[in-house]
Amino acid sequence: MQLDTIWRYPVKSMIGGVVESATLDVDGIVGDRLWAVRDDELGVIGNTRKMGALMQLAAVAEPDGSVTITLPDGSTTSSRSSDAGAVLSAHLGQPVSLWARPSAADLDFYRRAPFTGDDLMAELRSIFAREDDEPLPDFGKFPEVSMEFETPPGALYDCYPLMLMSTSALRALAAAVPQSVIDVRRFRPSLVVDTGDQPGHPEFDWAGRRFAIGTAVVEVLNDCPRCAAITKQISPDVPADRSILRHVVKDLGQAVGVYATVVQPGVVTVGDELRPL
Repeated sequence: MQLDTIWRYPVKSMIGGVVESATLDVDGIVGDRLWAVRDDELGVIGNTRKMGALMQLAAVAEPDGSVTITLPDGSTTSSRSSDAGAVLSAHLGQPVSLWARPSAADLDFYRRAPFTGDDLMAELRSIFAREDDEPLPDFGKFPEVSMEFETPPGALYDCYPLMLMSTSALRALAAAVPQSVIDVRRFRPSLVVDTGDQPGHPEFDWAGRRFAIGTAVVEVLNDCPRCAAITKQISPDVPADRSILRHVVKDLGQAVGVYATVVQPGVVTVGDELRPL
């Protein structure tokens, strides 16, 4: 097995880009998720589960630490622009602002919004895009901090620093739902691993194992339960599609890819071998 692709997402929930090499530290890929859109009405971090149109925005990190964001019509805005919030609000159809990642001490920034409806289960089904006869995910696979905070304070990833996915999984998804557009951007992996001709989703067997990649060591925790994010439109060529999630829930134990943490910081490069430890 070897590292096929490294993805970095400068702004949480927006389209990112691939890099040839990256440094891994305890927060994952250095330069990943340094910015976020904030829902100014609820006062919480925005995400694709509730702001699906975030997936239609592409972010690029600039050398000075700012980000340039491209909208679907090809126009751009920047974190340096005074009207960035207004531009993003117009696209998303609600008031938002663009924030650089605050320190872990700013707990209120990271705090999860309280549930607002009378039916908690209905709200959870909406967030996870589950049908009435489908189970909700096993919440034990999420860190305890997720109960109180949208993201771990000091970070802007949802649960864990890394998400690994195999080329076998992408191929298996395409075969299982041939009418759907299986685009890697739907699944937002950190690292895509070339698993050759292995069938199915071999990464599900990596839980609890450690792998050396380049000079780094990562530990796989558990599979990654999936929500409404993978159903959202990215572009006209990658349209909204709930059938992918139906397959994931019914046939894949609700998961695609696996969560991982960084045990030993280091540098990883496309082509590096994954060496089981």
